[in-house]
Amino acid sequence: MFFDGWQGLIRTAVVGVSAYAALIILLRVSGKRTLSKMNAFDFVVTVALGSTLATILLSKDTPLAEGVLALGLLIFLQFIITWLSVRSRAVKHLIKAEPRLLFHRGDFLPAAMRTERVNKEEMLQTMRSQGFSDLGSVEAVVLETDGSLSILPKPEDERTE
Repeated sequence: MFFDGWQGLIRTAVVGVSAYAALIILLRVSGKRTLSKMNAFDFVVTVALGSTLATILLSKDTPLAEGVLALGLLIFLQFIITWLSVRSRAVKHLIKAEPRLLFHRGDFLPAAMRTERVNKEEMLQTMRSQGFSDLGSVEAVVLETDGSLSILPKPEDERTE
């Protein structure tokens, strides 16, 4: 249960170093966009890369070459989809969500909040965590394409603190 022999440990070490090196090389070649957090699609690819790396490391049934091919395939597909999304409006709309206004000039927007499944308490918590102690200093709250909330401050001369 705790130790099954040196062969498994040596395999994990050799395959782990090799797979990690291959992943680093593939990520450097593919560019910064591969691991960005711009939208949910990017998040899924990042999780898939991590899961694939874990499978390569821990599954004796997955040869290193197949695992590296799987990593390369995921990165290649991410590259193709992002390349297409920059050049095709249809692909862009297929994989990317639009930012959504949830609060504007003192008013919560209940229909948008309901559609996006965000409640008032979550927005207030985000406002507080970003240093906004009252609603009078907030111009708008936007749910971004990556799922984060952006708090846009009112101009200094319009604040009611």
